[in-house]
Amino acid sequence: MNKLEKGDQFDVDALRKQVSDIEVRGEAGQEKPSDPTEINPYARQIAEQYRDGTRSPTIIIGQLRLLEFLALFAIALITYYFSPGDGGDSPLMRAGIAAIASALTVISLQLADTYTIPALRSKLRLIPRILVAWTIAFVLTTGLFTLLRGTTSAMVDAYIVWFAAGALFLAAERFLVAYGIRNWARNGIMERRAVIVGGGEPAKDLIRILEQQADNDIRICGIFDDRGEKRSPIMVAGYPKLGTVAELVEFVRLTRIDMLIIALPLSAEARIYDLLKKLWVLPVDIRLAAHANRLRFRPRAYSHVGSVPMLDIFKKPIRDWDSVAKRGFDLFFTLVALALLWPLMIATAIAIKATSEGPVFFMQKRHGFNNEIINVFKFRSMYTNMADPTGKAAVTKSDPRVTRVGRFIRKTSIDELPQLFNVLRGELSLVGPRPHAVLAQARDRAFGDVVEGYFARHRVKPGVTGWAQINGWRGEVDNDEKIKFRTAYDLYYIENWSLWFDLKILFLTPIRLLNTENAY
Repeated sequence: MNKLEKGDQFDVDALRKQVSDIEVRGEAGQEKPSDPTEINPYARQIAEQYRDGTRSPTIIIGQLRLLEFLALFAIALITYYFSPGDGGDSPLMRAGIAAIASALTVISLQLADTYTIPALRSKLRLIPRILVAWTIAFVLTTGLFTLLRGTTSAMVDAYIVWFAAGALFLAAERFLVAYGIRNWARNGIMERRAVIVGGGEPAKDLIRILEQQADNDIRICGIFDDRGEKRSPIMVAGYPKLGTVAELVEFVRLTRIDMLIIALPLSAEARIYDLLKKLWVLPVDIRLAAHANRLRFRPRAYSHVGSVPMLDIFKKPIRDWDSVAKRGFDLFFTLVALALLWPLMIATAIAIKATSEGPVFFMQKRHGFNNEIINVFKFRSMYTNMADPTGKAAVTKSDPRVTRVGRFIRKTSIDELPQLFNVLRGELSLVGPRPHAVLAQARDRAFGDVVEGYFARHRVKPGVTGWAQINGWRGEVDNDEKIKFRTAYDLYYIENWSLWFDLKILFLTPIRLLNTENAY
């Protein structure tokens, strides 16, 4: 790959597509992605500090908007309740006025740029701006109502009380929020965790710029670089180099990291490409620091970490409010499914127990989100003494290990129904890439050794059903092409996720299960 010369265009979309193209691995001597690289003890010690997740600023800001809307709405209703009024306005009308004023206030606060983390950290500096936003929303609402209907002295008194109570609430609430956010920042509860990829002077300059920002919410957890100490010292700006890029993949799987920042010049295109081939499978933001590059794009091409311009290479899929919506979707439809299917599940359990010895349920270790190992529930479909918890020996047609009841429940996918309990536990989603057994193979090769992009499936939670399954890619994986196409469909789902897409897959699943050609 040619390096960029001055004036050339760095095509982020083309690079992203080039990295994410799936190809069958077959070259001898390649590192097996299914074999994790062991990280050094010091890096593992650092990783232990970041196992717990943090609070998302986007979620916190969304919750604050909702809180302020509901609180101002409640203040208005309480004020109206104790106001004598003139008998000409109904409770419904008063509720409407309260809702309009509260909504306009939230919109005004948004336009006044008070819903950002730096603004929320400020205790007093933005109070005048907040009160002006409240005043504008209040005057617009009450003024319009007065023009349309008129007013009385009693209503004027109620307006004054409502305005004063709302202003007092916003000032006190924002003061407490600022205190809470500052406290969370000090305790590491609300921060964005970043790892720098690439050492030397570029990494040093980036760290210095980030540290100089007053409202910096980035915690740098370490540096990873493949180069030796001559070009990449073991300490950069006071932060340790924790290992190589191969070790970084395992480090991120042990922690809750938010982003990887590549500190390399745009001219190092070939090296950036090699890094992304290893890192794009991780469920994190991957950004390329552009602070030191002379090549400049339109402002909209950049995102910013503080004041540092970044080029977004990959974004974490299904994040923030999308993840909340997907979890709500999962819980709702799982409870509906259990309410409808419990007689079938009880009948299946009785049939299993009556026709063969052993437990009703079978648990298998499978890869979950970010390569975590989870225990997945299934109805037992094999004879107990012949079961294979590892999943290494795939079930084949007329497999003697499968019981009579097992053949039926496997063909109809009834054996998968207990995975609804995994959904309730938060280990699975209703829709997503199917979780495969840890030692699953295509013939004698692990799935991760067959498909280069295989582990990118784990950037989201696995699902009970998925886009690959309803398109016919279910059942035995007995050749490389089958796992290649499954992975392709799974990655398409991740890149194009929406609640409507989930709903489509969910409702198509019972129809597509009627095709039992590859299920046995």
